[in-house]
Amino acid sequence: MPELEPPSPVRRSILIVDDDLTIIETFSRYLTLEGFRVLKALDVDTGLRHVDSNQPNAVILDLRMPLRDGLQFLRAFRAKDGHAHTPVAIVTGDYFLDDMIAHEIRSLGALLRFKPLWLEDLVALARQLLKG
Repeated sequence: MPELEPPSPVRRSILIVDDDLTIIETFSRYLTLEGFRVLKALDVDTGLRHVDSNQPNAVILDLRMPLRDGLQFLRAFRAKDGHAHTPVAIVTGDYFLDDMIAHEIRSLGALLRFKPLWLEDLVALARQLLKG
C-alpha cells in the first residue's frame, strides 16, 4: 500500500492594497515565496471586493491612494461583518503623518509601518499579522 502524504497546510491569505503596481508585484512575489497566498488590489474598491469574495486573513494597505485612501478602506473594512479583528497593517511613505490620522489608524486596530519596507521586514510583518 503506498504511503499517504500528509495534507498540505492551508495557506494563509494576505490582501495587498496599493496604487503602485511595482510595490504590489514586489510584495506579492516575496510573500508568495514565503508560502502566503496573495490577493492584489490597485484601489480601495477592488480591495473591498476581494474582502467580500476571498475573506483574506490579513491586509497590508497603502495609506495615500487616489480617489479613496487607505483610511477609508480601513473604516469600510472594519464595518464589514467578521472583520473587526482581522489584522491590518498600513504601510506609508508619509513620515509627517497627522497625529489625528495616526490615532484613528491605531484606534481601528491597524499597525502603522513606514516605507521603504525592506523585504525581510515585509516578511516579518506578514508573520506578525498572521501569528494567531
